[in-house]
Amino acid sequence: MKIESKLRQYKVLNRQVFEQGDYKLVPIRHEDRYSIMQWRNEQIYHLRQAEPLTKEKQDEYFENVVAEVFNQERPDQILFSFLQNQECIGYGGLVHINWVDQNAEVSFVMDTRLEESHFKFNWQTYLGLIEQVAFDDLNIQKIYVYAFDLRPHLYEALESCDYFLDARLESHCFFQGEFKDVVIYSKLKGLD
Repeated sequence: MKIESKLRQYKVLNRQVFEQGDYKLVPIRHEDRYSIMQWRNEQIYHLRQAEPLTKEKQDEYFENVVAEVFNQERPDQILFSFLQNQECIGYGGLVHINWVDQNAEVSFVMDTRLEESHFKFNWQTYLGLIEQVAFDDLNIQKIYVYAFDLRPHLYEALESCDYFLDARLESHCFFQGEFKDVVIYSKLKGLD
């Protein structure tokens, strides 16, 4: 496949591409950085992002942070472009990886245009793929989603993939003039 031969490779992974039908995760592609920036800016309300990204900040992040993790034995994050038929429709990965305790946070942002019509399906597909990375390739014991309590439809998608409500942090974040809870949904290796 041409796409795989041009991809950067994560030293920590045995496989670089994870596929399910027309969908795949590939190591984050440099050419997707401005789409990712746009989606993050459009969805800033539910992200831990203090201000809108600029092209300069995004370029700097990709050059100084993303580029560095490819050759690390134990990176603190592993990011992917989420493709449908070779088109990037989202991105995410494993972040805040704790190699000692064998857990990692799942991160995912999809093309904003797909949020209304394909939210649950894309989350389910993405989770199936990122679980292959975490549980099968990296042998991580636990993965979790940390979310501001703003999008109840996210919980439906997570629960449909056997994630459980692990914790609720009351009044943990300040959003639009009021404190909101944070919910953490988790999944353990081998508990499908």
